[in-house]
Amino acid sequence: MHVVVTDPASLLLARGEVDTELDAVEAAASRFRPDSEVMALATSGGRPTNVSAALANLLGAALTAAAQTDGDVDPTVGAAMVALGYDRDAATLGDTGPSRVSLLAPAVWSMVTLTGRVATVPPGVLLDLGATAKAVAADQCAHRVHQVTGSGVLVNLGGDIATAGPAPEGGWQVLIHDADGDPESAVGLPAGTALATSSTLRRRWHRGDELRHHILDPRNGQSADPVWRTVTIAAQTCCAANTVSTAAIVRGWSALDWIRTLGMTARLVDRDRVVHTVDDWPRADPEAWR
Repeated sequence: MHVVVTDPASLLLARGEVDTELDAVEAAASRFRPDSEVMALATSGGRPTNVSAALANLLGAALTAAAQTDGDVDPTVGAAMVALGYDRDAATLGDTGPSRVSLLAPAVWSMVTLTGRVATVPPGVLLDLGATAKAVAADQCAHRVHQVTGSGVLVNLGGDIATAGPAPEGGWQVLIHDADGDPESAVGLPAGTALATSSTLRRRWHRGDELRHHILDPRNGQSADPVWRTVTIAAQTCCAANTVSTAAIVRGWSALDWIRTLGMTARLVDRDRVVHTVDDWPRADPEAWR
């Protein structure tokens, strides 16, 4: 986690606001905490359940992302994640044993409903909001810090970057670089804009002889074909950027044409470390990011 502010005197207060926000997100959505709301929903037996405002917000964003990507960003892949061995913090994953195929029923996400703060999850479904919750948290943290302190702020949660308030002269300077030997790109991020990077290089583990990563293809419940090492998207919110970057990993080569239809600016690094850009990356004119 990185918290950067334009007013140095506000840093301690900013850190406290971010910690408070992230604690709420973890309590609502962590798949690795047995006392989280997400884990409680997994045992709700399909009954409508009152949830916190925090979880309602996170689940609403996840369902919106699923609808916008035709299910490529799917919040119901929790059980498939567990079946592949991603059942604890990625930092502790090693060889998780022989591979098991975990096929998903089509469009289960569309059977998850949210009405106000009442959520209904089909029996046997374990939510995994990781594809969007971290990005939503980055947006909320940045907004909260600026609202409380008045300072310009950049919040980086593992590659999900959100900003709020005024930026330093020349924009927020961000270096996009995921692994040694990979090409890098520096951008000046204008005030109020966001970046998200999805990667098949992080949160990886072995299952038997197979190397797995954390972005699943919902069509087969397996790690998506790593056509892309990384995909970085610029947008006005981190959630919007992350929705597209995650779906791009799942869509493989077809993601290039899809992103062009969205009018977004993007940088994709393929498995051979060749860089592909969409819409004149990086944009030199700050107004062109909006």
